[in-house]
Amino acid sequence: MPKIILTDVVKRWKNFYGTDHVSLEIPDQAFVTLLGPSGCGKTTILRMIAGLETPTSGRIQIGDRVVFDSDAGINVPPNKRDVGFLFQNYALWPNMTVEQNITFGLKNVKEELPLHAYDHMTRSELISILQDVDKVIALYNEVLGEDKKIDLKRLTLRYIDEYAISKMTAKELIKLDLPHAADPKALAEQKIQECRRSMAEIEARYAEKGIVINQEHQLVDDYGNIIKKERKLEPEEIEKRLHASARIVKVEEFLKRYPAELSGGQQQRVAIARTLAPGPKVLFMDEPLSNLDAKLRLEMRSELQRLHLETGATFVYVTHDQLEAMTLASHICLLNNGVLQQYDAPLTVYDSPKSLFVADFVGNPSISFVEAKGQQNPDGTMSLTMFNNRHFIFTPKEPFSLEEERAKREADEAAKEALQKEREASKGYVAKGNKDTFFNYHIPMVGGTKERKEEKDVDGNDFVIGIRPEALGLSEAGVGLPATVYSVMPSGMETTMRLDIDNFLLTSVVFGKMRFKINETIHVDFASDNILLFDKKSEQCIAHGSLAIAK
Repeated sequence: MPKIILTDVVKRWKNFYGTDHVSLEIPDQAFVTLLGPSGCGKTTILRMIAGLETPTSGRIQIGDRVVFDSDAGINVPPNKRDVGFLFQNYALWPNMTVEQNITFGLKNVKEELPLHAYDHMTRSELISILQDVDKVIALYNEVLGEDKKIDLKRLTLRYIDEYAISKMTAKELIKLDLPHAADPKALAEQKIQECRRSMAEIEARYAEKGIVINQEHQLVDDYGNIIKKERKLEPEEIEKRLHASARIVKVEEFLKRYPAELSGGQQQRVAIARTLAPGPKVLFMDEPLSNLDAKLRLEMRSELQRLHLETGATFVYVTHDQLEAMTLASHICLLNNGVLQQYDAPLTVYDSPKSLFVADFVGNPSISFVEAKGQQNPDGTMSLTMFNNRHFIFTPKEPFSLEEERAKREADEAAKEALQKEREASKGYVAKGNKDTFFNYHIPMVGGTKERKEEKDVDGNDFVIGIRPEALGLSEAGVGLPATVYSVMPSGMETTMRLDIDNFLLTSVVFGKMRFKINETIHVDFASDNILLFDKKSEQCIAHGSLAIAK
């Protein structure tokens, strides 16, 4: 399966930028979620990779093949990109059975495909199956009814499912009728020898034409090249793809049903099977679980993880649900206003967010922000004033220099300005109408909410402390910060609380079955070395560390 590379991709409508110079590399066999608020550009990126949307500029590569390049004038159509697309709406044909829905697209395929010797393949499959006669008979007995009658359609599907064979091979196996043979093993051995002779004859006929049959039963010429021709899929190919995709998502028993006879989760599985059947190199999914209830969404998440493992495909998945992104992805691509904010593994995004926006968007319950004034001490710690003029010491996990951080910030700002000037000087430049602004975080307070946009100018001594709910723990009475329980939300194995500290409302998660009362006074401390220190001006995270009350 291929990796996907986006280079400086822009999509704009007049002066509205859907994506703003996005560069991104999706590794082979990754499960990447495009995450962000509504209108951030995640679906636009998905559609541009799939070819359903044409970028304004940039370059997109799938595997070794460039599918879009604005400079070179390349724009490969969607049906030539070998990708599958699963939409939010399942879009199943109501007048078609599940089988017809899955195979509908396959019957319309016409492209350059390898030629196969299907008679050779059928005999090879039979030889492999007949090595274990007892298993063949056991599968027959599984399907046998209480009246000792056999349902041939059900038996055919059982053999197809178990052995991943074509219907033609399954019918040949049933025709042998091994369960009723006087000596099943002798009959199987006789059939094996017959198949071997037949395979040798088939190989000889092709050899006269200078053609060899390889292990996949494909025809190969004298130069070792697989022989291809533009053609439609053979019935055997369609049959195998149908049952292979149905088996992966577990809808084999529903093949003769209509969509109206299926539940929402079953319809979703059919839609996935239909997308998998053509064998796409990449599978795109645009919020495919949003129409399902909470319990079914949880079940389908685990099914998608299993599906990713079984297919070995590259998955690109759009969602605005950060919990869905965290639980499914190998990588999260977080976007805001068309700009890539962070691209990392889920736990890296959670533990080491690059900015205030990332820290705020990822995490449930949400992170608590507290504004602080401070300066760095000679020993590398930070003296901070927070809440109602309370004093704290922030000790970073790794040494850092605040002066160097400020110099880096200024250099980054200068580089950003230079790049912007370069873009403005380029031909066809259009100023971004949906301007990028500072992140307007909200700080919950007793009696209201404080917004950043209400603030005056920010100086170099302004910081924001980020505290994850699990980092705010209980301490012994009289030790730590006094806090008033503002609200309590027990959920069994854990309790989520809002705590009032000097009229600031912070979120805490306490694990275990503990009872708290509203307006009760407790004491808390910062039980983590992963408290986040953000530079308020640049909004970037500059350090991780521990926080303690100054003595």
